[in-house]
Amino acid sequence: MRAMVLGAPAPIEEHPLRLEELAPPREGPGEILVAVEHCGVCRTDLHVVEGDLPPRRPAVVPGHEIVGRVVRVGSEVRTYAEGQRVGIPWLRFTCGACEYCRSARENLCDRKEYTGYTANGGYSELVTVRAEYAFPMPEGPGAPLAPLLCAGIIGFRALKFALPPSEGRVGFFGFGGSAHLALQLAAHLGYETVAYSRNPSHLALAHRLGATDTVATSGPRAETPARSLDGAVVFAPAGPVVLDALTAVKKGATVSIASIHLSPIPAIDYDRLLFGERRLVSVESNTREDAREFLDLAQRYRLESVVTVRPLVQANEALAELKRGAVDGAVVLDCGNGRSA
Repeated sequence: MRAMVLGAPAPIEEHPLRLEELAPPREGPGEILVAVEHCGVCRTDLHVVEGDLPPRRPAVVPGHEIVGRVVRVGSEVRTYAEGQRVGIPWLRFTCGACEYCRSARENLCDRKEYTGYTANGGYSELVTVRAEYAFPMPEGPGAPLAPLLCAGIIGFRALKFALPPSEGRVGFFGFGGSAHLALQLAAHLGYETVAYSRNPSHLALAHRLGATDTVATSGPRAETPARSLDGAVVFAPAGPVVLDALTAVKKGATVSIASIHLSPIPAIDYDRLLFGERRLVSVESNTREDAREFLDLAQRYRLESVVTVRPLVQANEALAELKRGAVDGAVVLDCGNGRSA
């Protein structure tokens, strides 16, 4: 099978992913073998490729926003059948026995494994996963479904932390693949939404998707955040943006950070930025319940996933575009087994 393989982390500008021919994986008794139709390109993939997340394998195939069809099922699998469409997200294993798993916090399990990081992922034609960590996906175009499987799920978990108890105004700092889905969901749930970005095209997309307000954070039209938010989510992987979000929230509000990797946060002025029962919380991975809940909401509200599709062999270029902020919405790889983009 064809796959884009990372041999050693390096800046994406050096094109560290190489197209290779690998032996097809074999499913275990409790696993399914999936022919990959599309795989979303997530900022976490960029962190894996560039080494922000320390390597866990000598070589790895990235990718964890996977939409495909079951080719074979293991001898112990009863939940899926050949030909069924499934989605495979970031979380691929938890121990089920630790204090976190036993208290509905499996995302904090110290033994958890990840698709496209501790195991080969979806920048390939075939992939395996334990059946209980895959999710049924609807028919129709596959590319718009891919970002739901990480950008959507993680954004949803971060949004749940940040939402005020009742109606209010929620800010989204950084407007990429995750924020463009979370903002739509917040609007459907009855909240006012404000998108903050330095990229004019991202702000234009936020406006098209129904943002109540948009705020430019750089350039001639840059605005100083006012204390107008009842909650905020930081999607940009930049520590200084956390201070912008804290500056913009009211007393009693929560700022959640949806990044798996973040540059250092500058010193926080407690009296000015945190006092008043403001809260700052990180988000680590997701639970399977998060995934089930979000995927149901995404279908119920028909969230619009804005995607640009590239062929598998252009994975380096897609990640470079993501790094430059040149992607509106999300970018998705066509891995060769899809019938429709």
